[in-house]
Amino acid sequence: VQLQASGGGLVQTGDSLRLSCAASGRTFSTYAMGWFRQAPGKGREFVATISWSGGSTKFSDSVKGRFTISRGNAKNTVYLQMNNLKVEDTAVYYCAAVAPHDSSWSQRSREDAYTYWGQGTQVTVSS
Repeated sequence: VQLQASGGGLVQTGDSLRLSCAASGRTFSTYAMGWFRQAPGKGREFVATISWSGGSTKFSDSVKGRFTISRGNAKNTVYLQMNNLKVEDTAVYYCAAVAPHDSSWSQRSREDAYTYWGQGTQVTVSS
């Protein structure tokens, strides 16, 4: 079971990036998936989550209106489209997955709601 996050990089304020998370080793098409981030010296924080069907999404207040989350057609890939990036978005971004019955929708902003984690991809936003 592997989650592979990619797409990070160095951008400037106001730019856009799209992160990808590819799942393999299990049928993740039925799994809910989420993105978290960890800035230097801080704990990991919730960014966004999407249901297995893609029909429900949730975002942290800090990214709402700027980030979107979506699933690929095969639903084994999840994307995080990040627009109007700010310096405070600088962090290592992690994707995570959980079987739909292993946690409730209301819990999905918590780290402990997820079973599988990717290795992280660095996003750096310069002013």
